[in-house]
Amino acid sequence: MLTFQKSGPKLLLVTLLCLCCGLPSTADDAPALTKDQIKQFLLTAKIVGDRPAKKGITETHRLTLSEGTITHDANFQSIDEHQFAKEFSDGHKEMRFVDSYKYNIAAYILAEMVGFDDMMPVYVERKYQGKDGSLSWWLSVKMDEVERIAKKIEPPDQDAWNLQMYKVRVFDELVYDTDVNLTNVLISPDWKIWRIDFSRAFRTFHALKNPKDLVRCDRHMFELMKALNADEFTAKAKPYLTKEEIKAVMARRDLIVQSFQNKIAEQGEAQVLY
Repeated sequence: MLTFQKSGPKLLLVTLLCLCCGLPSTADDAPALTKDQIKQFLLTAKIVGDRPAKKGITETHRLTLSEGTITHDANFQSIDEHQFAKEFSDGHKEMRFVDSYKYNIAAYILAEMVGFDDMMPVYVERKYQGKDGSLSWWLSVKMDEVERIAKKIEPPDQDAWNLQMYKVRVFDELVYDTDVNLTNVLISPDWKIWRIDFSRAFRTFHALKNPKDLVRCDRHMFELMKALNADEFTAKAKPYLTKEEIKAVMARRDLIVQSFQNKIAEQGEAQVLY
């Protein structure tokens, strides 16, 4: 059974009622769990339900997990496609194409190392129906960025929104995701941004995809990127990334850091870091 951090009266009451009545707790328990506890839950909780995910084309399932006290949904993705060349419907072709669940796990490992894991759900590796895949904590969201734009809904705090988006764009440049689309930017009821689905990231390019997207950077994230150690990253990510993919991450890291250092020299630190 998972242990809990201190929680508010409402959450405690819900948990006690569920225990007394023999019912599982709901997803409202999420704020009481640390990231390590979420990882443990995703790795060990029993899978008690399965339904297709409504969005996405990369072999995803919405699973329901329970360990007796907590019941929560998770997203399972098992795609692991490798092609020498893949041609898309718009006519463009990508050589050495990869679409893999492994990149979701690698992205979360990297996110933990550079301070972006507060904007991603927890990802772990787990087997389901005989397939290895990534399993991620199901998020409670109100819409994705496609819906927000289509409905012309403006964030209640534009400055706070922009600061989150700066951080997302920095990480997207670091992982070089070729399938960045607005359905992978989720928005919580309190307007927190979550970035999901990195199955087409980690291309081996030693250049940035959209360097103009590097406008400002979270100060803590910038310091952690500067301190990112190739050997440490390799030790953690080698089950999921090749040596070439890891070298490309480090090369892009160098370019991102240099870009912001140049901006700081030109504009001043206060205009670049926040």
